[in-house]
Amino acid sequence: MRAIVARSLGLAWVVPALALVGVFVYLPLVQNFGFSTLEWDIYSGSQEYIGFDNYAKLLDDPVFWSSLGNNLLYAVISIAFQVFGALLLAALIESIRGEGWRRSLRVIYFIPSAISLTVAGLLFYFLYEPNLGPINHLLEAAGLGQFAAAWLGQEGTAMPAIIAMSQWQGFGYSTLLFAVAIQRIPSEIYGAAAIDGVGPVGRFVHVTVPLVREMTGLMAIVTVSGSFQVFNEVMVMTGGGPNNSTQVLGTWLYRSGFVRNDFGYAAAIATVLFVITLGVAMAQLWVTRRRRVEW
Repeated sequence: MRAIVARSLGLAWVVPALALVGVFVYLPLVQNFGFSTLEWDIYSGSQEYIGFDNYAKLLDDPVFWSSLGNNLLYAVISIAFQVFGALLLAALIESIRGEGWRRSLRVIYFIPSAISLTVAGLLFYFLYEPNLGPINHLLEAAGLGQFAAAWLGQEGTAMPAIIAMSQWQGFGYSTLLFAVAIQRIPSEIYGAAAIDGVGPVGRFVHVTVPLVREMTGLMAIVTVSGSFQVFNEVMVMTGGGPNNSTQVLGTWLYRSGFVRNDFGYAAAIATVLFVITLGVAMAQLWVTRRRRVEW
């Protein structure tokens, strides 16, 4: 009887949370899918059911595919810097003997993460400015004036410039999380490895990397999911230009809905974006769980 009462009380605490999740998460997802089957003019209020025509339209939209490519490029570079690069930097920081130096370096690398993406985007917008920005002036002062460019005004450099800003802004946060994970590794394990003659590189490969795999998996999920939700930095720095070369799925969704007044098509993009992020998260969780069983 007591067990039944305890379960009932537990459900009583869970039900309100489930209701909130259902109303504010799952219901909007279902509604968005319904909207994606409409041709919807939000200003006139006219709606017409067109089935999956919006999804067929996606397949023939070159901007959609270039936006998806930009998100994929963003994800690959983010994994390289904010997961593997951040793990390596965190290991280097934690290998320093002085606690004061370690604390100072953690703060120095974390400061950019405390700056909002909008502010960071505006800051780099001025850094990249071709005439007054310091980047081109520094290149010219170093005798490398031939590499000066209108960084945000050229199709070949605009997207890499935005990604560089984003990596600068998020790198310190990832490093701090990995540093915390490394601190949780018992020092006795490193001591035993050192006694066995394992060098710093060996300790990193055979001790640090395996014992922070949970954090690595979490950061991979967060990083890849975040790469497909990019919006602020692109809107602030280029607005998707030049010639739609820096459009990502989030900005193309926004432009389709609020600029081109095609909300059904925007909802279709949102559905595809949701499926991609959900698929990435499920795949990463499956890989992480499988590795946990193997190890």
